[in-house]
Amino acid sequence: MPNNNSLTINNLKLEYRAVGDIRSRKETIVMLHEGLGCVSLWNDFPERLAEATGWRVITYSRSGYGSSSPCDLPRPLTYMHDEACEVLPAVLDRVGFDGGILLGHSDGASIAAIYAGAHSDDRLRGLVLIAPHFFIEPAGLEAIERARVAFVNGDLRPRLEKHHKENIDCAFWGWCNAWLDPDFERWDIRKHLSDIAQPVLAIQGVNDEYGSLEQLDELEAYCRASVARFIIPNCGHAPHRENPAATLSAIHALINRLP
Repeated sequence: MPNNNSLTINNLKLEYRAVGDIRSRKETIVMLHEGLGCVSLWNDFPERLAEATGWRVITYSRSGYGSSSPCDLPRPLTYMHDEACEVLPAVLDRVGFDGGILLGHSDGASIAAIYAGAHSDDRLRGLVLIAPHFFIEPAGLEAIERARVAFVNGDLRPRLEKHHKENIDCAFWGWCNAWLDPDFERWDIRKHLSDIAQPVLAIQGVNDEYGSLEQLDELEAYCRASVARFIIPNCGHAPHRENPAATLSAIHALINRLP
């Protein structure tokens, strides 16, 4: 049965959800959502992941998302580094993360990579990076601009509002305005990749509008740990939603290879 609760980290309430063997501490997957995501936007993927692996799976919403505490706007351009270095370590401690992997999607994948590169954490056994970003690409910024137009003039706002409720402006504008800030064009986390010590599984759709396969090329070039790439044809930015079976199979294969 799922366990829904909240954590208080740095005086902020963060919603979280645990599924699978919620007593497990050494076989845990902590999932880090995308820039517009939250606990509920993972849909049933955490349950399917727990069933496929037998591991405990934990999701949480960062501040400004879902039912978590709101954030201040504008978000600092260092918001992913701040999450990786100031919030995520406390979250892992509070949920009893004694061993396992980080699974991140998009922004969440970047946060996972920063954490792994910046911390020597013996509990961390591997990384799953879905549609990760390590540097800025013009096509990705163009996709974010299209999302901005859809939010202002289309149906994106009401679709997201079902999940973020009062946090809708924090969730969207915190993400959108950071990425479209001219100073953010210098954002680059490739230096952290060389310090990742754990095996990495990188999953990306061929038709990802937010990032090209050059992101994975750079991951392989910089990362000294083993990197397995899993490319899904006819798939965009969300492989876990667009092709969950293939995504689950790749993650299960990584777990079977872990020491």
